[in-house]
This record gives sequence, C-alpha cells and structure tokens, in this order.
Amino acid sequence: MLRRKHMSLFMLILGVLMFVSACSSDGDSSANAEKTETTDETTTEAEESPKETDGQIIATTVALVEIMDELELDLVGVPTSYKDLPERYADATEVGMAAEPDMETIRSLKPTDVLSVTTLENEFDLAPVFENADVPVTFVDMESIDGMYQSILDLGEKYDRTEEADAIVNDFENKLTEIEEKVEDKEAPTVLILLGVPGSYRVATEHSYIGDLVKRAGGVNAIQGQDAEYVSSNTENLQQSNPDVILRAAHGMPDEVVKMFDKEFKENDIWKHFKAVENDRVYDLEETRFGTTANLAAADALDELLEMLYPEDF
Repeated sequence: MLRRKHMSLFMLILGVLMFVSACSSDGDSSANAEKTETTDETTTEAEESPKETDGQIIATTVALVEIMDELELDLVGVPTSYKDLPERYADATEVGMAAEPDMETIRSLKPTDVLSVTTLENEFDLAPVFENADVPVTFVDMESIDGMYQSILDLGEKYDRTEEADAIVNDFENKLTEIEEKVEDKEAPTVLILLGVPGSYRVATEHSYIGDLVKRAGGVNAIQGQDAEYVSSNTENLQQSNPDVILRAAHGMPDEVVKMFDKEFKENDIWKHFKAVENDRVYDLEETRFGTTANLAAADALDELLEMLYPEDF
C-alpha cells in the first residue's frame, strides 16, 4: 500500500515537471520567432535605404571639395590646384588635375568613391580611364545651378547629410527668388560669353554654367540654337549678333588668358565695331566665381552679374 502511494506521488511530480518544461519551451519558441521577425524587418529596412556615412572618398574638382566641406564629409584625396582648399583637407593627398587625374595615386588610396563632374566626363572621356583602373567613380552634374542643386541633395542622401544638403539648397533658392524679382521688369540685354584658355577661346552657350547664370540674371545669350555648352568662335558671325555686353571668362591660367584677350581685342580690328566694345561694356570674370562648372559661389556670381548687365540700376 505504501509502495503504491510512493509510485502515485512520483508520477504526479513527473507530470508537473513535464508540464512546466513544455510551457517554457513554448515561450522560448514564441520569443525566438518574434525576435527573428523583428530582425528580418530591420534588415529589410536597412537594405531599402542604405547609408554611407564615411569611406575613402576623393573629390577631383575644387567645386566638389567645397561642397563636401559644407556637407561636413572627410576626403582622402583632393585635386591639385592653385586655389585654396578648405582647412579640413589640409592632410588629404593631391591626386592631380581634374581633367588628368593621377590614377596611380588614386588607386593607392583605395577609394570607395571618386567624385568627378559630367563636364569632364564628356569633354575628356574620363569614364574609361576609371573603368580601366578598376576605380569606382561618380560623375556629378554641375553643368547648371539646377544640376548642382540635385547633386548636392543626392550626395546628402548618399552620405547621410540630408539636413546639411537641404540648408545649402534652400539658401540658394532664396537668393534666386530675390534676384528674379529684381530683374523681372527690366529690359533683357544681349550677352556674348567668351571662355578663354591659354592660346584660344570658345563661345559659351546658354547650356554652359555661365550661360545659365546669365539667363537667371535676365540676360539673353547672343548665341542661340546650339545644343553644346561651347562652340567655336567666328568673329564675323559674332559681330552680327552685336551684343550689349561681352563677358570674358578666363580658365586654367587666368592671368595669361586675360592678356590673350587684351591682345586679341587690340589687334583684331573687328572687335572695335561691337556695340559692347564701343560702350565700354566688356567685363573679365573672376575664375573662382565663374568657373566652367557650377559651384557654391553662384550667389556671389549672380550679384556681380547684375552690376554688369544693369549698371545703371545696381
């Protein structure tokens, strides 16, 4: 009888232990399933919106370096330039001229991204250069203010700097609105834009960056019906456009180019028949504000243009 009671007690205890164990196992399974589901959701969100907050980034033009500085992003490589670069990049390695990057130096830095501009991609066919060197490159649209706006926003999104990017673009948009209001009722002057490099010059159309600035300042480009940013010059044809204003942009070696322009205008007799020359409305543009690509000096450049295009009003 006693033995039978002991056996019944043993079976009762065993049943309780099995019940507790089963409950614990079910709880662990539910928790693990919930944890797995949460992890999967987090992984999916990360895959949908990847962020690159750092890396071995190289910028190959001064304009891009200045933008990256405003976005508070570090660089391991910067262009070789006579222009002053932000102090942030004092220890960055120089990687050559923007149009002729030193690929050996760039490769040695093991970049995760190299930033160049579409203007150089088109003019110097740089895409195959980077591809052959097996170096990642992003060609940024800086051919107009709108292109620069979008590029800044894209870089802000890519490198988790959306707040900084939005602030830059908003400041520009406020400035443009102010300028559009100033020139809204003014008579639009006709403007001829000459882009000079050592030894030669071309004519900038409204599709060029400086052409875009002139259009936004209310001017009308003397050269119409062209798809390219720059076209070859023909003084006889240019004289027929008889512009109100001539803008001379010096690029590369500005001091030498200004001397070249001065010599051309002095020795080529046709220039004295231009209305802009007769009325002393020929202006040399400072390169850091009037480059071949858009840059953060656009607001200052527009202020200067207003004085050139409407000297009696500004």
